Amino acid sequence: MSVAASPTTTPRYRVLADVVPGALARDIVLVLAAAGLVGLTAQVVLPVPGSPVPITGQTFGVLLVGSALGWRRAAAAMGVYLAVGALGVPWFQGGTAYLTGATVGYLLGMLLAGALVGALASRGGDRTVLRTVGTMALGNLVIYAVGVPGLMIAGGLGLGAALTVGVVPFLVGDALKTALAAGVLPGAWSLVNRGRRS
Repeated sequence: MSVAASPTTTPRYRVLADVVPGALARDIVLVLAAAGLVGLTAQVVLPVPGSPVPITGQTFGVLLVGSALGWRRAAAAMGVYLAVGALGVPWFQGGTAYLTGATVGYLLGMLLAGALVGALASRGGDRTVLRTVGTMALGNLVIYAVGVPGLMIAGGLGLGAALTVGVVPFLVGDALKTALAAGVLPGAWSLVNRGRRS
């Protein structure tokens, strides 16, 4: 997964993780660190009155990991995160474990979202503010596309009720997380490109 360069060309970085030298060992460390980061951000929890799904920093962690690592490493990181949590390590939202309850669909959606965001980032989807906003919006949409049906099944809710408790309360937070990513990711690329020119 490393990006090779000929002696006469400047290395071409597809995602931010490619800036880090190395190959397989680098990728293993990045995948494990990314899974840990998502687990850490999942501990930032704000309960939503009337909803079984809380606001967490987890979605931001997932989308950031996806854009920084690219789709293969992001999918691997989320696979590790889900597998370890399913085995009982309490690093899902608020120190929970196991793939049960109203948030299972959201967790599975995060795996797909991380991969999608990684694929878009490798095509320049995180290089400008506008592109980053679009990339993050699509990632959030994927999380909801899987999470809402899971919430409907787990909670016995109709579509309207699931949207009311499982989407609407989170839109403002998603907008703030997207704005943060739109500032951080293009800024990081600006630093990388400046370092390559110096």
